[in-house]
Amino acid sequence: MEKDRKDAGAISITAMADMPYYYHVGFYYSRFLRELRDSKRIVGVKCPECEKVYVPPRIVCRDCFVTMEEFLPVSSEGTLLAYTVTNFSYTDTTKGEPKKIPYTAAYIKLDGSDSNIVHCLDETDETRIKAGMRVRAVFSGDRTGDYFHDIDHFEIIEH
Repeated sequence: MEKDRKDAGAISITAMADMPYYYHVGFYYSRFLRELRDSKRIVGVKCPECEKVYVPPRIVCRDCFVTMEEFLPVSSEGTLLAYTVTNFSYTDTTKGEPKKIPYTAAYIKLDGSDSNIVHCLDETDETRIKAGMRVRAVFSGDRTGDYFHDIDHFEIIEH
């Protein structure tokens, strides 16, 4: 019997499988996503001690370590702090498809917020982009409760 197993060899099968999954993002981030989806509004949460506003909302202040419960809207406009233009192909993890290139990732501080967010900028010509520029969120017409979908991109509002 042992000899038969060794002589049989291995069989290999290659297949594609779709394995969707869901996970709970918690009350704070859920509220952030609902506001984007339902109202085209970006909300943060304010620390009762130092009064810093965090976007996206978080439960505890990173500096004071106190629970934050005051949600408030922040501007959909802000300042471009840093950026990178990507010119090589890679897989978009949200879609499983090749990412359209070039692509500009932007580090943005929204007006009324004391933290920064990362999103995409619609400009890919590096000669037209510089830190300190003013930018604004452009919301998707078909919002689903997904941060990178509901805010389609940011656009430069002053050169």
